[in-house]
Amino acid sequence: MAELLKVENLRAGYGEAVVLNDISLSLGEGETLALLGRNGTGKTTLMDTLAGATRQHGGQIFLGGQPLHTLPSHERAAAGIGWVPQERNIFKSLTVHENLTAVQRPGRKGPGGRESRPWTPERVYEMFPRLAERKTNLGTQLSGGEQQMLAVGRALVLNPRLLLLDEPLEGLAPIIVEELLRAIARITREEGLSAIIVEQHPQAILRISHRAVVLDHGNVVHASAADTLQQDPELLDRLLGVARKL
Repeated sequence: MAELLKVENLRAGYGEAVVLNDISLSLGEGETLALLGRNGTGKTTLMDTLAGATRQHGGQIFLGGQPLHTLPSHERAAAGIGWVPQERNIFKSLTVHENLTAVQRPGRKGPGGRESRPWTPERVYEMFPRLAERKTNLGTQLSGGEQQMLAVGRALVLNPRLLLLDEPLEGLAPIIVEELLRAIARITREEGLSAIIVEQHPQAILRISHRAVVLDHGNVVHASAADTLQQDPELLDRLLGVARKL
C-alpha cells in the first residue's frame, strides 16, 4: 500500500506553547486512522497542525511525498486536506447548497493513480438525504446533526486525499450518530478515502478504522492495528486512563 501521509518529529502548538512533542506517524492510501487519547492530550492540536492552523516548531509533514509543513492552510486544502474541525465552520448565512457549491473543487486521482468518482453536491445529498431536503435552508436553520453532515459534505466536495474529522459525533443524538457512522464507514471503507478521526467514543471508531494511535501529553504512546485495541478493552482502558468497575 502506497504511503499517503508521513509525519516526522513534529513539534507544534499555539504561540510559544509547545503541545506536540516529537510526533511521528504514517498513513497509507485508503487507510483510516483512529486518533485516541484523553482530553487535553494533543489530538485536536495534531489535527489543527495537519490543517495548518497552529504554529509548527519543528518536524516535517508530507502528503503524497509533497511537503505540507511549508504551506499555509488554504494551500494545504488545495493539496488534498479536507478538514472538519470541532467548530464545524459552516457558512451559517448561506444555504446548504451555497455552502457546498462555494467550496467545490474538481475530482482528483484516487489510490494507485486511478480516476476516482468526484464528490459533488449531488453525491453529498445522496449520502445525507436530510441535506437534500434542506438544501435551501440557511446554516442557522439546521440542527446540530445537520450542521455536522453539512460540514462533512463541505470537506468532501473539496475532493480531498485525506479527510480530518475532529470529534464528528460529539453532542449528537444517537440516531444521528448512527447515521453519521454509516456515512463515514461508506466514505472510508467503500469509497477508499483516507481519514484520521478523533473521537471520545473509541469503540465506535475503532470498528471502522484500520489503524489506531493513542496520544498522551503530546506524545505517541501506542500505535497498532485498530483490531488490537478493539479486541483488548483492558489495554484500551489503560491507555485512555479509564478505571474499570470491580
